[in-house]
Amino acid sequence: MHLAADYPHRGGGRLGLGPFAAAVLRTDNRRRAIAGGAVLASALLLVATPRLRHSPALHLFADMRNLLGVPNTLNVLTAYPLLLAGVPGLILCLFGGGCFGISLRWEALGWFLFYVGNVGAAFGSAYYHLKPDDDRLIWDRLPMMMSASSLLSILVIERVDERAGLSCLISLLSLLLVSSACERILDDMRLWVVLNLVPCVAIPAMLFLFAPKYTHSRFWFLATGKAFTFWQDSKALPTERFTV
Repeated sequence: MHLAADYPHRGGGRLGLGPFAAAVLRTDNRRRAIAGGAVLASALLLVATPRLRHSPALHLFADMRNLLGVPNTLNVLTAYPLLLAGVPGLILCLFGGGCFGISLRWEALGWFLFYVGNVGAAFGSAYYHLKPDDDRLIWDRLPMMMSASSLLSILVIERVDERAGLSCLISLLSLLLVSSACERILDDMRLWVVLNLVPCVAIPAMLFLFAPKYTHSRFWFLATGKAFTFWQDSKALPTERFTV
C-alpha cells in the first residue's frame, strides 16, 4: 500500500501533491498572475501616457438644457436617484442585521463604503453640475470613485479572497487620494483616468474567470456599462433619445 505522497501525482508534479492541493496551488498562481498582470498593465499605461491636463471642454456636457431656471437641470436631477439608493443601503448596512445577510466583515465594510459614496455623489454631483468648474469637480469625482473602488473590492472579496479584497480596497482608496492630489496640485489626470478604467476591465474579467458566491451576478455587468456610458455620454445621449 502506497500513500499519495510516495509517488508523483499527475496533477501535483514532482512534489506528489494530491489533486485538491494541486488545484489550490493552480488557483493561487492564477490569482497572483492576474493581480500582477493588472498592476503591471496599469503602471505601463500610466507611464506611457503623456500628461493629461484639465480642459475647459470637460465642463461642457452632452445635455446642458436649463429648465425652470436650474442650470444643467437634468444633470443635477439625475444625481438624486443615487440618494434614493444610498440612504436605504446605509440604513440596512448599519441596522439591517448583518448587511443583507453578508457574514464577511470586510465585505460588509465594502458595501457600507459603497453606499456612503452613493450618498456623497448625490450631493457632490448636484453641487458640481449647478456651476461646473475645476474647484467643484473634486466633490463630484471623489464619492463616485469611492463607490467604484468599493464595488470592485467587494467583487474581489466575493470571488477571490477576503484578504485580497481588503488589500484591493485599501490600495484603491489610497490611490484615489493620490490621484486627487495629482489632479489638483500637478494638473495631471493620468492616475485618475487609470483608476476609472480599472473597474471597467477588471469587473468583466473577474466575472468570467472566477465562480460566483451569490446569485444574480449578471447585474455586475450593469456597473461596467454605467462606467462606459460615463465616458461616452455625448454619443450615448442621442441614442437614448435624451431621456437619461
